Amino acid sequence: MNVLDIVRSRIQLLYEEHSGIQVNITLKRPHKVTMNNLPVVITGVYPHMFQVAYTENGISRQYMHQYTDIITRDIEILGMPDIVAIISNT
Repeated sequence: MNVLDIVRSRIQLLYEEHSGIQVNITLKRPHKVTMNNLPVVITGVYPHMFQVAYTENGISRQYMHQYTDIITRDIEILGMPDIVAIISNT
């Protein structure tokens, strides 16, 4: 099992057991986005990406992220130190 498969299976497990998580997001494209300690809900898990939703100022927003965003550390899922260890060893 490669790192991408491990990340995908961990996200799937979170989605099935407890979809509410907190994330740090730092994306450079399509526009610069930085959010820290953002509470989101995983609303969908797909073969190559996953979907999260959060509410800000009464407005619901949804984002799709690739599993590689976690591997490249553009997204950090707080409370998942085992994923950080796995990625660091690659």
